[in-house]
Amino acid sequence: MTTEAKVSPTPDPRQLRRAIYTGAIGSALEYYDFAIYGLASALVFGHIFFPSLGTTGALLASFATYGAGFLARPFGGLFFGSLGDRKGRKLVLLLTIALMGTATTLIGLLPTGPVGAVLLVLLRLLQGFGAGAEQTGAATLMAELAPRKRRGFYAALPFIGVFSGLALATITFRVLDASLTREQLLDWGWRLPFLASVVLIGMAVWIRLKLKESPVFQQLSQSQHVIESPMREVLRNARRPLAATTLMRMAETGCSTLYATVSIAFLTGFASSHLSNGGGNLTSIGTNAVLAASILSVLTTPLFGALSDRFGRLAVYRGGALFCALWAFPSWWMIDSGEPLLVCIAVVGGFAFGANSMLGAQCAHFTELFGNRYRYSGVALAREVGAMLSGGLAPILGIFLVGLAGGAYWVLALYTMVLACLTLLGTLLSTETRGRDLTDLNDAVGRGATLAQCARTPAWQR
Repeated sequence: MTTEAKVSPTPDPRQLRRAIYTGAIGSALEYYDFAIYGLASALVFGHIFFPSLGTTGALLASFATYGAGFLARPFGGLFFGSLGDRKGRKLVLLLTIALMGTATTLIGLLPTGPVGAVLLVLLRLLQGFGAGAEQTGAATLMAELAPRKRRGFYAALPFIGVFSGLALATITFRVLDASLTREQLLDWGWRLPFLASVVLIGMAVWIRLKLKESPVFQQLSQSQHVIESPMREVLRNARRPLAATTLMRMAETGCSTLYATVSIAFLTGFASSHLSNGGGNLTSIGTNAVLAASILSVLTTPLFGALSDRFGRLAVYRGGALFCALWAFPSWWMIDSGEPLLVCIAVVGGFAFGANSMLGAQCAHFTELFGNRYRYSGVALAREVGAMLSGGLAPILGIFLVGLAGGAYWVLALYTMVLACLTLLGTLLSTETRGRDLTDLNDAVGRGATLAQCARTPAWQR
């Protein structure tokens, strides 16, 4: 039995178009659920479930529940990643979106107070467990369907849906904030976005039922290379790509969370205290900035994916991490000013160009790093452990440190720089993967890589 498949499946243009459509729309509806939780954590949950803890304490408790979802994501990645390598990509995409949608809808029915807070944590864990392999599945499926020379561009397309979902969630809260009084929003208005998700998730499941299985997985199954314990093989044979991808998630996920959610909490909870005019409507300023960044990310993410097809995955990734490091202090100074234009420039730069330049290259790069036998498991585990360590800790640690420093913006700037440096370290453990054959059973780097593969990779690209 050979260890490497020699012939890649020919891309089916019809299936590729269908995957783009279903992946983007499904991801938009799925991520709407995840995004409204983050916005509610910044704006509402502290007042509803933890009113006795004070401003900083309530924000910390609220973001702790937000972080609980990230804590559950690696376990979801372990479970659904293994399932995706054994049973196929389509099944996992259906299960994850249904599970996450159910949890999100139930959040809209919670009672307030301590009992509601406990149930909120449990549902957030369930929500995070369902999200554990959602984005991995969409990116992996698209990469396996795409033409090799344009894989970076096509693999990034499902994330158009992610940012559309974030924009939809932000618009929803903006409409509620403009239409309801503060009392109405805290009393019953916050429930509406969560309850509405039952309709959106039903649509997403219906759309994904029309999706076909990945031809790369079909070939793996037909050649009898499917293994029973893919996650065990990842931990045994793919430690270097696993370490590289986990570190490479630090700046991408961490900066996304900092600019999309923590920036709003910082504006309303800390910056307002030193602004002479109270900062105007800081909630609107923050959500407008996130909305602008989300809309622009629909264009920038596939753009950077396309650039990775031309210049290489690592070149684009390192450029994004370096930009985040250099942008850290100017951006958080602008956010601290409370000026609408400066806040918008800061968030757009850090989110749409900094974090999402890395995301655009990541979608194809992570898929190409792992061998075909355990690709879904490897990418899911790396993405979700990285998300837990960066995105899950970012709001809790960021707000805690800012509180200790008396609301100083430089703490978040320094934190952003640290995340960028960790990602740059991760790129040094990786290797260039542009154009790799996804039917290859070996990893691109580490124990799973063959000597021939290493010889084909120029030293300057490793």
